[in-house]
Amino acid sequence: MTGETSNFDILIVGGGLVGCASAWHLARLGLKVLVAERGHLNSGASGQNAGSLHFQIERRFLEQGEKAAADGARIVTLNRLAIEEWRGIEHMLGRALDVAMHGGLMVAETEEQMALLAFKVARENELGLSTKVLDSALLRERAPSLSPHLAGAAWLVDEGHANPRILVDAFAEGAGEQGARICTGTALTGLSMARDGTYSAVLSGPDGEMRVNTPRVLLASGHWVPRLAGMLGLNVPLYAAPLMMSVTDRTEPVLPYLIQHVGARLSMKQTEDGNLLIGGGWPSRLARRADGTPDLDRPAAVEMKNLRANLAVAARVMPGLAQRSLLRTWTGTTCISADQLPIVGEIPAAPGLFVAAGGSLFTLGPVLARLLARTIAEGSAPEELSMFLPRRFAHLDAFAVLP
Repeated sequence: MTGETSNFDILIVGGGLVGCASAWHLARLGLKVLVAERGHLNSGASGQNAGSLHFQIERRFLEQGEKAAADGARIVTLNRLAIEEWRGIEHMLGRALDVAMHGGLMVAETEEQMALLAFKVARENELGLSTKVLDSALLRERAPSLSPHLAGAAWLVDEGHANPRILVDAFAEGAGEQGARICTGTALTGLSMARDGTYSAVLSGPDGEMRVNTPRVLLASGHWVPRLAGMLGLNVPLYAAPLMMSVTDRTEPVLPYLIQHVGARLSMKQTEDGNLLIGGGWPSRLARRADGTPDLDRPAAVEMKNLRANLAVAARVMPGLAQRSLLRTWTGTTCISADQLPIVGEIPAAPGLFVAAGGSLFTLGPVLARLLARTIAEGSAPEELSMFLPRRFAHLDAFAVLP
């Protein structure tokens, strides 16, 4: 590898879900693809999340005012595409991926929260998502393991979960079979634009240094994207979001559905092995350098106060959880954008440079990768990507100077 210079149609930086899924689609379209992953495949947020497939408008949009709620509603159109993508993904990749789509419940504990659910469901129904409100009696009938004190829930038959540990490997193996080259333990250490608009990248791996010439680059490396875009003097407004997930011991099947909460941070589901997975967006604590700045290269630490609060919400929603043993809590760092929507597409100030990062990229990852691959191959973005394009932040690069 030392001193090697290679030409590719596209360099993808990041071996997570979006990076590997994009590689799969692009290789199938005939592009010569190189994927560079600084660690091992799926070592970032894609492999550290709990695998929820949540297609209802999320709590985080509903609690931040009308503008955020409107943005959340706009995502519903893409969520409908994502539902079809997940229902066909095992057939598409030709292997079992532990995809379970038995339905999801977004629960409420108060009448005020029920009113918020009714507002959300009405908006979703207008946009073609068939959620419906269940009162407390219907909720108890559908999910007897949940608390009888819950006021009700919003139900969507299409929600569920998948196994994040095997999905990325399936895309990566498929991409390799289509001719993509995948280099792990390989970091992007230099990136520049030539006068002709092509890119020159320097990769450092286990066998030394490699130089890559390519007309296109996709940065799909999560919270490292701003650092990598900064090599070109560009600004991508993504911010690290360190989160926690927990898993209990095994028990008999008691929870066939994905559980969320309209007024509190909670996601909960039961694996095929019987373990209960608990999360919902509770922050962990970023590691710090000696000067006090965040160290994004080290794992975040569990924040005990938030862990206790997360488990308390979960036990309030499902009282039987108090009888289970907590096996493990782990952290993973994802990222969110300045407006909480994913950033997916071409950066206007740097033609040929694409990014894909931000919230909900497990649920939306497969469909966004397909749409992004189409954008890269055809040169124009489909309408479904319009709300996620980087151009909404183009003003941040008003003073960028590239060749």
